Amino acid sequence: MANSEKIYPRSGDKETVYLKPVISNPNISVGEFTMYNDFVNDPMRFERNSVLYQYPINHDKLIIGKFCSIACGAKFIFNSANHTLSSVSTYPFPIFFEEWGLNIKDVAAAWDNKGDIIIGNDVWIGYEAVIMAGVTVGDGAIIGTRAVVTKDVPPYTIVGGVPAKPIRKRFDNETLDELLKIRWWDWPEEKIARNIHAIQSGCLKQLQG
Repeated sequence: MANSEKIYPRSGDKETVYLKPVISNPNISVGEFTMYNDFVNDPMRFERNSVLYQYPINHDKLIIGKFCSIACGAKFIFNSANHTLSSVSTYPFPIFFEEWGLNIKDVAAAWDNKGDIIIGNDVWIGYEAVIMAGVTVGDGAIIGTRAVVTKDVPPYTIVGGVPAKPIRKRFDNETLDELLKIRWWDWPEEKIARNIHAIQSGCLKQLQG
């Protein structure tokens, strides 16, 4: 039976990991069987290499669902990477509070806070794609290679480009609604195992109870 707690799910493959047992940052949450592949760097260093500018002062969160596929070089860029647009200058004076005699408590005023990054279940994030702060990606969505996602992505929608824009829905509305209703990723592992062929076929009528 599948084991979501193992780090390396494929024999002899040290480039692919299940992310959940790799994560130590309490502000990052990853669901079971979500995998990450990195053929450039050690995939065990996902937090350092892929989750950027997630500084503790913001308490912003990265939430990733179950059964997601994250390709090499994908990046999640958080609020501290922003510079505020509401002031006369975009220069981050509050960061250099010692230089300018400012209050250390006001450091976060240097950037605009757009919120958490939330990735649904069964999401495929392509090679070197970038997800920006405040974005929610719906269940079953696909993020194209090197896309820069600045806005929410609806469930089961393929997006691509810079900035990312919808290309098409993966299924008709009736099928899409049914998939969101059954939420196969929440099934017990035994039921998923019984239905793998049906899931891969794309035919909901083949699914078994």
